[in-house]
Amino acid sequence: MNGQPVNEVILEYAPGSEERVKIRNELDKQMSEIIEIPCIVNGEEIFTGITTNQVIPHDHKHVIAKVHLATKKEIKEACESAVESQRLWIDLGLEARCAIFEKCADLLAGKWRMRINAATMLNQSKTVYQAEIDSACELIDFWRFNCHYARGFHDDLQPLVSPEGVKNSTEIRPLEGFVLSITPFNFTSIAANLPSAPAIVGCTSIWKPSRNSYYSNYLLMQLMMEAGLPAGVINFLPGSGAEITEVALSNPDFAGLHFTGSTATFQGLWQEIGLALPKLRSYPRIVGETGGKDFVVAHPNCDHRGLLVALLRGSFEYQGQKCSAASRAYVPKSVWNSISEDLCTEIKKIKMGDARDFTNFMTAVIDERSFNKITGYIDRAKNNQKCEIIVGGGYDDSIGWFIEPTIVVSSDPHYETMVDEIFGPLLTVFVYEDEKFEEVLEICDKSSPYALTGSIFANDEKDIQKAFNVLRFTAGNFYINDKPTGAVVAQQPFGGARASGTNDKAGGPLNLLRWISPRSVKRSLKIPQEWDYSFMQSDE
Repeated sequence: MNGQPVNEVILEYAPGSEERVKIRNELDKQMSEIIEIPCIVNGEEIFTGITTNQVIPHDHKHVIAKVHLATKKEIKEACESAVESQRLWIDLGLEARCAIFEKCADLLAGKWRMRINAATMLNQSKTVYQAEIDSACELIDFWRFNCHYARGFHDDLQPLVSPEGVKNSTEIRPLEGFVLSITPFNFTSIAANLPSAPAIVGCTSIWKPSRNSYYSNYLLMQLMMEAGLPAGVINFLPGSGAEITEVALSNPDFAGLHFTGSTATFQGLWQEIGLALPKLRSYPRIVGETGGKDFVVAHPNCDHRGLLVALLRGSFEYQGQKCSAASRAYVPKSVWNSISEDLCTEIKKIKMGDARDFTNFMTAVIDERSFNKITGYIDRAKNNQKCEIIVGGGYDDSIGWFIEPTIVVSSDPHYETMVDEIFGPLLTVFVYEDEKFEEVLEICDKSSPYALTGSIFANDEKDIQKAFNVLRFTAGNFYINDKPTGAVVAQQPFGGARASGTNDKAGGPLNLLRWISPRSVKRSLKIPQEWDYSFMQSDE
């Protein structure tokens, strides 16, 4: 596939559809078995005997996998394998590397699609539609478009000028060494993209998957190996992030960090890399997408129904466990008086339960730690005089980690749920006086350290442009009259700045550029034969 790819078509899983039958059969199959997940080092499966169970968030007594965790021995061997594998991986050439990952995309679009989607539904408690757009479509797009972008570098990055007698060129080299990829639970596609994007341009990777997505991530590692990924190019290490980081940073060939996760963890890793610099062969590239406190700002003159739908979907799809989920909203009093009752009515219609029940809009949050964090915010809001919970607020962890979709109305735009990243089904609304739109834009810009996604709802172009300008640095992905979620590869490359990360835009060429270290080459076609210059000649 050397032409420009197109985005993968999203299957709907409607009643009576072929894909609906297939996914249910696959879910039943995966529910009936417990698999063992090894480390994979230099293409070899290693069962360490130090294990942990992977459970289903919406049915946390049900075990789907026994996971063997890496020790420092496997971590050290993985780093060595990645270093030793790089020369042959580079020599294979870009086209051969792209062929492997384009085959990955074809396998995922075909026989692996239901297997990966079902694994994501069970492992990360996603509805069938959320799994489809994530673990199938987005990852297929990542692999196909990343190959397309990488091919373009060889033409687009060549020098513009080669004077007579000289041929200038640029070699698109990878970084020298391996990239440590630390991946999140919430998007299967991101988990596989973080180690594979650097690999396409010739790097090798250590893949540290989230403890909450070992199951789906392991299946993708198997898929890549089936597609022909050579041993050692990507090494799969379930285990302690602290131990993996310690060993990786002690290796002089550590060349980069590709990270998606919490802001605090990313900042700590950056500090550790700084301390490790004297031992490293090169200055590592650090690429991270971290937290968000994503916003919706409504103008008094806006589409009321559109705003309602955006708040509901943007806040509560996948239980609000998206980096881009709408978590704070600034709504004028006139609009809020118009939509609040209907919004609560619609939210009360949301069904929540097992991901295998396709009538459910929501399932469970990922684990007990997340459940306790989110419910702590809810309990504190219940007891705060500046807050009112107008819908939801209930929770139950007896079967799964279930939290109702919850809206808090706060009179304080700086209350903790308007500022902190919560990563759950909790939206806080600040209702402002209609004439204070510009003041609210300033509050939105300054009240949170994050700058990932956000949206403006307004009918008049001048109001849109006012928000566009004031909120220029408040969101790396900005939405106009839409929810602040749902970025699509090659359409809206994703990433934010400030405390939200390095804004290197996964799903576009900028991210791939971080994993190359170009070499400028000058070839002299007229080799100089004299050492002196004309200015040295005498005037006489």
